[in-house]
Amino acid sequence: MTTPRSTTRAEDAYQQLRADILNGRHEPGSRLRVEVLKERYGVSSGVLREALPRLVGQGLATFAPQQGFRVVAVSPEHLRDLTEARVVIETHVVRESMAHGSIEWESDLLAAHHNLARTSYTDSTGEINERWLSAHARFHGTLLAGCPNRRLQAVATQLRESAEVYRCWAPATATGHSHRDVAAEHRLLCDRAIARDVPGTVEALTEHIELTSLLLLEGHRQETDGGTAP
Repeated sequence: MTTPRSTTRAEDAYQQLRADILNGRHEPGSRLRVEVLKERYGVSSGVLREALPRLVGQGLATFAPQQGFRVVAVSPEHLRDLTEARVVIETHVVRESMAHGSIEWESDLLAAHHNLARTSYTDSTGEINERWLSAHARFHGTLLAGCPNRRLQAVATQLRESAEVYRCWAPATATGHSHRDVAAEHRLLCDRAIARDVPGTVEALTEHIELTSLLLLEGHRQETDGGTAP
């Protein structure tokens, strides 16, 4: 059975919009006007009305009656709240994942980590590599996939996806890839989860989430202050 062309176009439009938001081509808080997006992406209003709600569901956009769609607004306070919520939810879900994850879950996690480790963070233009974003999402999703409570998994996923927009909020170096060994952090998470080391995995995941937030906040502060100390 073939996929309807309209569904394929909606998927393509969604992926393009998501990439443009994460790479800062649509600024945080800016309007996502259907008429403008039609011209930019060469798609119909109907296709966009399929794609835009998916961005809302991921926490990358908002919708309000009479105001339409907007890229989600960002702020230091929101990032701090989001980070706290992620730590609370994700560490609980990862505990459940390790308690209930099967051998198949272990195999899936090893495969997801292998794919992430072999994928470059940036593409040939220096922008965030969409393949890395997908591999990163798959790894973190698989890490939590052993949890039998699908609602908790969904909440954790939504919070993590909401945090992705902050990658375009601060300078590229603030993602931490020039200040830390992110590959080693992911490898440690994978190894400890496979070993069912609950305290170690919780510690590694907490530090991974909090360090990303800390570096983003520091990068934003430096950009706001022109690189000077407060």
